[in-house]
Amino acid sequence: MDYSSLAKQIRENIVRMAFLAKNSHVACALSCADILTVLYFGILSIDPKNPHGPRDRFILSKGHAASALYATLAERGFFPAEVLDSYCTDGGTLTGHSTKDCVPGVEVSTGSLGHGLSIGAGMALAEKRGNGKERVFVLLSDGECDEGALWEAALFASHHKLDNLVAIVDYNKFQGFGKTNDILNLEPLEKKWQDFGWVAGSVDGHSYEELERALKAIPQEQGKPTVLVAHTINGKGVSYMENKLDWHYKSPNEEQYQQAIEEIRSL
Repeated sequence: MDYSSLAKQIRENIVRMAFLAKNSHVACALSCADILTVLYFGILSIDPKNPHGPRDRFILSKGHAASALYATLAERGFFPAEVLDSYCTDGGTLTGHSTKDCVPGVEVSTGSLGHGLSIGAGMALAEKRGNGKERVFVLLSDGECDEGALWEAALFASHHKLDNLVAIVDYNKFQGFGKTNDILNLEPLEKKWQDFGWVAGSVDGHSYEELERALKAIPQEQGKPTVLVAHTINGKGVSYMENKLDWHYKSPNEEQYQQAIEEIRSL
C-alpha cells in the first residue's frame, strides 16, 4: 500500500479546505493525517459502497480536526472529492466539526472534547453483547486527555473487558492555549492508561510501518482495551505551521497556501 501518496493527497485537501473556507484547525488536522491514512487504507474493515453495513467503527473524538476525516473519506471513495469544497461554507455539506451523516462514513457528531471515548466504549460493549465481530477505533487529542469524562470511559472499558476497543492519542503536544504539558502535564501518559487497565504502547504517528504493525497486532491482550500513544508533529508537512500554536486558529493566505502545497508534494 502506498500510504505516502495517499497521505500527501489528504494533506493537500486539508490545506485547500482551510484556504477556501478561511477556516481554522488546520495544524491539528495535519498532525493526524498519517494515522487516518493507515486506518482507512490498511486496517478498518469498511465498504464505501455500503457505509451502513457491518463494519468497524471510527470515531474522531477530536472533532475540530474534521477536515482530516472528510479528506480521508473522500480519498477512500465514500463521496466525490469535489464535495470537499463545501467545507465550512454557507449551506455547505461539510461542517467545521464532524457531524453524523453529513456525508457517508461519519459515525457520530463530535467536537465537545472528552466524549468520543465514552461513545466508543458504548459501541464496543454493544458489539460484545451482540456477539458482533466489529471493532471500534477512537482518535483522541492529547489535550482532551485533560477531561475527566475520558478517564471515566477508560475505567468503564477496562471493567467490561472491551478488547474490541482501540484508542489512539494524537500526541502532537499542543492544545488551544499552549503546549499540552505546560497546561496540564500528562506524563507518564502510557503508565496512566496501564493503571486504568489498558494495554498501552507508543508509536511514531508519522511512521506508516509502526502504525500498521501496532494496529494489526490488536487486540494485544485478550480482555483488555488497547491504546496507542502516537507521537506526532502539529502541522506536520508544512514548515511554517509545524509546532506553531497560531495555526490552531489561522487559515493560509494565497502565498502560504501555494507554499504549503509545494512542501506537501515534496514530502
